[in-house]
Parts: sequence; structure tokens; C-alpha cells
Amino acid sequence: MSTENSGGNVAGETGAEIDAPRREPAFNLPGIVVAIIAACVAVHLVSFHLLDLAAYLRLLENFAFIPARYSGAYPFDWTWVVSPLSYSLMHGGYAHLIVNMIWLAAFGSPLANRIGTGRFLLFWALTSLGAVALHYVLHAFAAVPLVGASGAISGMMGAAARFAFRIDRRRKKPAFAGPVLSVPQVLSSRPAVTFLVVWFAINLVTGLGFGTSGMSAQIAWEAHIGGFLVGFLAVRLFDRPLPPEPALSA
Repeated sequence: MSTENSGGNVAGETGAEIDAPRREPAFNLPGIVVAIIAACVAVHLVSFHLLDLAAYLRLLENFAFIPARYSGAYPFDWTWVVSPLSYSLMHGGYAHLIVNMIWLAAFGSPLANRIGTGRFLLFWALTSLGAVALHYVLHAFAAVPLVGASGAISGMMGAAARFAFRIDRRRKKPAFAGPVLSVPQVLSSRPAVTFLVVWFAINLVTGLGFGTSGMSAQIAWEAHIGGFLVGFLAVRLFDRPLPPEPALSA
């Protein structure tokens, strides 16, 4: 089974004239992020604890992304339309699930607060499709199922880089701050460039097979890069100005 693990480190705020952050609750996640986490957890619990082996294999065949299905190895059915998205809610094990949900909370929360629920869902869908698109280009006849949310999460990392990781924590719901930066502006930001270099280096090393020997599942580094590039290049299409916070009465 081919699974995804998000790579990269969270960079700090850069160059933003933002007041000292006020105290926030330990868990202040947007509703849509909570909903996606709940969906991923529910799918995982059902898959691993309520289905027998035969039913689980049918679930993978129908709802995981299998490149060979689109290359003539399978007869056409409705799962062709569903699996390029449904795979993102499935995971290969508890470690895979937990790591992805942590990255989703970290990168998805400020993005969801910035662009809103509807646009966030569309962003999730587009980056998930971008992830499987690149994976398919490189593995068109592979029959190994691809599962995992980290194609979409990698897209959120790409979007974060376009804000140079600036987060306005003065807001009740902290969100990415400032305008979406142009690519030259991103490349002039030291934290953003450092993040990009480290992120792509991790995925390159993974792709070359270093540090993955003996793993029971492959890491779909191609899907990471596909999702990242879509998020990095398309985030401006989803952006919206942040509404002003209501003024506090004296």
C-alpha cells in the first residue's frame, strides 16, 4: 500500500508588524478542519476495526487511488470519479493518520480562517487532485493503492509559503496575514526559502529511497510534490481579504 507522510518544518513569522499574541485556547481549530479530522478518524476506525479483510480490500479497490484503473486495467465504474478524492480520507495506519492530522491542524487552521469553509473545501479537492495527477503521470500502470491526506496537506504548506508563514495572532481566529506574495517575494524571504529547500530535500531523499528501507508501505513523495505545487501556485485563486475584527467597547 502506498501512503503519504507530510514533510517539512513550520517556519516562524517574518517581517509582519503584528502585536504580541494574546492568549488563545490550546485547541482553537476551525470547524471545517475539525470536520475533516473527524472524517479521517472515522474512516480509519471503520476500516481497521469494523471491516473484515475481504471488505477492507474491497474498500481499497473502490475508494483508494489506483493508477492502473485509469490505464485500462479495470472496467469503468463510478468509483473512477470518487477515488481521486476519497483516497485523501483514508490512511495506512495509526502513525500515518496521527502525523497527517497534526500537520492538517497546523497548516490547515490558519488557511481555513483566511479563506473560509467553502474555499477551503475546494482547495482540499484541487490539491488532492493535483497530488494524484502527478502520481499518475509517473506511475500510470501501478496497481498499488494510494491513500493519505498529505497531498492536500502539502498543498496547504505550499499556500503557507506564499504568505511567508505570517500569521496574525491578534485575531480571535488566527489566520495567515498580509497579501499573497509573488513568487519573487517568496524567494526573497529567508524563512520561506529555507522551508522550501528543506521540504523539497526531504521529499527528494524519500524519493531516492533513503531512510525508507524496511517500511511496510511506500511514501508517495510524488503526490506530496503535486499537491504542494498546486497549493503554492493556486492559492491566490482562493484568497479573500480578512474581514476586520469587531472593535471592543470601552
